[in-house]
Amino acid sequence: MSEGKELIIYTDGAALGNPGKGGYGVVMQWGAQRKEIFEAYEHTTNNRMELLAVIVALEAIKKPDIVIHIYTDSKYVHDAIEKKWVFAWQRAGWKDKKNIDLWKRFLLVYPHHNVRFHWVKGHAGIKENERCDELATEAARRGPWKPDIGYTG
Repeated sequence: MSEGKELIIYTDGAALGNPGKGGYGVVMQWGAQRKEIFEAYEHTTNNRMELLAVIVALEAIKKPDIVIHIYTDSKYVHDAIEKKWVFAWQRAGWKDKKNIDLWKRFLLVYPHHNVRFHWVKGHAGIKENERCDELATEAARRGPWKPDIGYTG
């Protein structure tokens, strides 16, 4: 990986029924290199899958000190991070918050990276965002489904 490049990541999550069978999709691009990641869960929510996509993408990064741009169509994820709500939730002891297990997992990996979050409108013809949607939806439909152990519904 050459100096000056930035890692571009698109993420999306889906749940059929919400809660229901779910999945996430990730597209990672480093110059000409490209990687797709997806997985399915048997009983979960859309918000959990949106957040899990971001976490899995960050956990997959092995190179330190690179600029990472994450594009998400989830206002839940984008705003919680960019508006710093998640840090206030943490300071307040997660009172009355959902997806605490995933937010804690996010906060373990997030500080180790130089991440810039960008919100994109879903289903607006953005190629890689559409691909993530396909990956997440197909994973939710086809499985194999893992249990979402942290989902408390």
